[in-house]
Formats: sequence, C-alpha cells, structure tokens
Amino acid sequence: MAFENPSREEIKKILEEVGTIAVVGLSDKPDRTSYMVAGAMQSRGYRIIPVNPMAAGQQILGETCYASLRDIPEPVDMVNVFRRSEFCAEVAQEAAEVNARTLWLQLGVFSDEAAEIARQHEMNIIMDRCIKVEEAILRPVRS
Repeated sequence: MAFENPSREEIKKILEEVGTIAVVGLSDKPDRTSYMVAGAMQSRGYRIIPVNPMAAGQQILGETCYASLRDIPEPVDMVNVFRRSEFCAEVAQEAAEVNARTLWLQLGVFSDEAAEIARQHEMNIIMDRCIKVEEAILRPVRS
C-alpha cells in the first residue's frame, strides 16, 4: 500500500494538540532552513527542543540542544526531522522509544522504513511536508 499523508483536517488536529516539538537536525546557523522553520514554530507558541549531536549542550533558539532524542529529559509530542531520508528510520526508532505521538519528515524527505516504524508504534507520520507552511495554512493568525 502506497504511503499517504493524513488529511489536512487530521494534520490541523495534530498541530492543535502539539506543545513540544523536538527538531532533529536543527542547525545553530540562523541562515539554515531548519533554524528558520523552528524559529517560526517557536514564535507561534510551540516549545522547540533542538537535537543535534554537533551542538549538544549549546543553546539554539534559547533552548538547550541535545545529542539525541533519548537525552531529552521531558516528554516530546512531535519529532520534526531535518535529516536526509536514509537517516530517518533510526530517528523513527528513537521517536518511538521516547513515546512521541507524531513523526514529521520535512519537505523532500521520504522514508518507507520510518513510516513503517511509526505505524508499528501507532505514531502519526507526515512526510515531504513543511511544518511551517502547513501550520500557517491550517492555523492562520487572526488579527
């Protein structure tokens, strides 16, 4: 069976229920897409927890960065992944181990293996979508 993302209504519900997002591959460089997307999500009220072994212990977006999902000392609702597709199965396994409810692979990132791991652990799985774009469309700021 071919993979299909949840409907827009289901994605909206997922975003409404999320409080904490661990961002795997979050760069400490402000000109990187991961930094800009995570910063935008943070400005919309989501708690962002950086995950990047090269920046572990440093502050990114005002939050302590961790080497892996397993190192985060608090619950995580969603894991947002800015890694190449071939690394996503390992991230999906870690996401399952920390009981994340949703695994979100950013635009251009696909992994059938990660999707299968997510399904086996009853996680929501979204692939090849930008969380910032989806959030802006589905939860627009009202003035």
